[in-house]
Amino acid sequence: MTNFDPAAATAQWLATLSPQETARAIAYTHGSHWLILWSFLVSALVAWIIVRTGLLVAIRSRIERRRRRPILASFAVALVYSAMSWALTLPWAIYQGWWREKQYGLTSQALGGWLGEAVIGAAISVVATSLLLVAIYALIRRARRFWWAWAAGVTAAFIVIGLVLAPLMIEPIFNTYTPAPNGPVRDAVVTLAKQTGTPSDKIFIYNGSKQSDRYTANVSGLFGTARVAMSDTMFKQGADLAEVRGVVGHEMGHYVRAHILWTVGILVLLSLLAFWLTDRLYPVAHRLLRADRVGDISDPAGLPVLALVLAFLGVLGTPVFATMTRTMEEDADHFSLVHANAPDGLSKALIKTAEYRAPSPSAIEEFLFYDHPSVENRIRRAMEWKATHPAQALAEQPTRP
Repeated sequence: MTNFDPAAATAQWLATLSPQETARAIAYTHGSHWLILWSFLVSALVAWIIVRTGLLVAIRSRIERRRRRPILASFAVALVYSAMSWALTLPWAIYQGWWREKQYGLTSQALGGWLGEAVIGAAISVVATSLLLVAIYALIRRARRFWWAWAAGVTAAFIVIGLVLAPLMIEPIFNTYTPAPNGPVRDAVVTLAKQTGTPSDKIFIYNGSKQSDRYTANVSGLFGTARVAMSDTMFKQGADLAEVRGVVGHEMGHYVRAHILWTVGILVLLSLLAFWLTDRLYPVAHRLLRADRVGDISDPAGLPVLALVLAFLGVLGTPVFATMTRTMEEDADHFSLVHANAPDGLSKALIKTAEYRAPSPSAIEEFLFYDHPSVENRIRRAMEWKATHPAQALAEQPTRP
């Protein structure tokens, strides 16, 4: 394309944000960075409180004294710990997950609705986490020297099971998913699906506006349950067919490029490292929390200590997780540009995400915290693609699914 300047075009897209919108996005994003630290400090406080109560020690001692059933003791301790941890962190979760989103205009959900879903999510999480912890503590007892290696494999199995079951049993609890209905959107999606080898019956629209006003889509599931889902916020915000193609092309990229499988593989390696480090750092955290009544790492009553170590490693691993997902997001953008060839549609969608992700961070900030490439960099790549590839005739009028 002659006389087309990608840098100038990128600047024009960014200029569609008002100074007030940009300032709000920057404030929200920088606040989110600080939340990583504050969340860890909350986790440390909760761990200290639970250790001080001595409740987990009492539960473990009572079950092992009367029944000598370590599996039952591990499950009971994990269940009580998970429930206590959730209850103690609830005020912080309300601030972080609802009040702050409300303050920045990113949700219209009432507190009652948020709490109801939080309770359901907590019930699912408590049971699943307790089962995983039972398996991990069994491995610690039986394979004390190399438990961390086996635990990484068990964690991988739980992740895979969760990914397979999520679209079938968990996500429908919170939202209604329906196949894209007949019309221009479905026709465009089906055509793109055939071009990319994505099953055309795996494209859904869900009522994401129930929880959030964010402009978003996602890919979830694994193997036969994998699907691409677009939030209805896309269409409430006037998405046109070029946007739909750009966004869905991106999500199809995740599907076709098997990013979920890559994520699982990387998480296995990271879990291996995290459990190995936990084995070494547990005594340090044990002393810091003054958990005198708690035994070594094989004692389920020391679960708050173990959780604190993992939370600390999670903070340190923030750039690693961010880089992993950011790389895949960049790959999905490229896939969309290659197969949908809708750089303006993708850019129009991306600029709408800037309300909750500051568009132009520094390189260091992007590396440390951003799990997506910055909006500026993503649009710049789209405009560079546009400069070297012919445009497609796409409908630009707002449409409905």
